[in-house]
Amino acid sequence: MSLHETIKSSLKDALKAKDEVKLRTVRSMITAFTNEAVATGGTPQTMLDDEKVLAVIKRLAKQRKESIVQYEAANRPELAAPEKEELIVLESYLPQLMSQDEIRPIAEAKKAELGIDDKSKMGMLMGAIIKDLAGKADGGDVKAVVESLF
Repeated sequence: MSLHETIKSSLKDALKAKDEVKLRTVRSMITAFTNEAVATGGTPQTMLDDEKVLAVIKRLAKQRKESIVQYEAANRPELAAPEKEELIVLESYLPQLMSQDEIRPIAEAKKAELGIDDKSKMGMLMGAIIKDLAGKADGGDVKAVVESLF
């Protein structure tokens, strides 16, 4: 069963469990999948492949994170709370990302492989590492590891 189908079936589970947060989040994901399918030339019934589904979920999670930052900066914790709850549900569908400790040996190996020894080529190193770890590591974590190498 594809990830899209799994998420659609979890809508029924959330309804049966009367889990408001999961229900709201799954509905927003399904709406985003439909919008993505239509935007890419499909029909509303088109099932997205797992890669596109993960891209949509990552985009939704990023939106939630940005909203949380904005709400907390505006001193509105009552608005940040539901966003945090939804973010937890969204992240449950995403694959586990690598930690900085797991990224470090890869970054050190790539640095040696490319022969980069000065800070001016840090961007080139970051690009190479992010290309290798596409979808497996957060860009912010990669940046922190690369900066610590110089």
